Amino acid sequence: MSLRIVPINFADACAFVAEWHRHHEPPVGHKFSVGAAEGDRLVGVCIVSRPVARHLDNGHTLEVVRTATDGTDNANSMLYGAAWRATKALGYDRLITYTQAGESGSSLRAAGWRVVAERPARPGWDVPSRPRQTKNANVQRYLWEAAS
Repeated sequence: MSLRIVPINFADACAFVAEWHRHHEPPVGHKFSVGAAEGDRLVGVCIVSRPVARHLDNGHTLEVVRTATDGTDNANSMLYGAAWRATKALGYDRLITYTQAGESGSSLRAAGWRVVAERPARPGWDVPSRPRQTKNANVQRYLWEAAS
């Protein structure tokens, strides 16, 4: 069977992320989500939102905040490509996402994305003015983009 892009609502995308994502929980909101299916079976999701970093939230940029697949070949690349096409169709001119050190980024490269910055590891996001429980602290990240 061939892989295809399918519409998916936020609740179903979050449920898929909760089951399949390696290190993050589902996000709290989104602009849109897309799914990948093989036949009637959902094999992956991509959730797109406003940029998490305030300084990148310029009204022209969106961020892929989660992708998750069940391991089906090419599903992640297909989702990144579909997310970029949908982002452009909505009038945005930049789509970003992050990978952690140790993740190859092959799905992003296959979809035509490029690394634009390296972010050093940091101890977490917990600060006195905004206390938070931090997962995935002390991990270097890479900022990727698809842009017009």
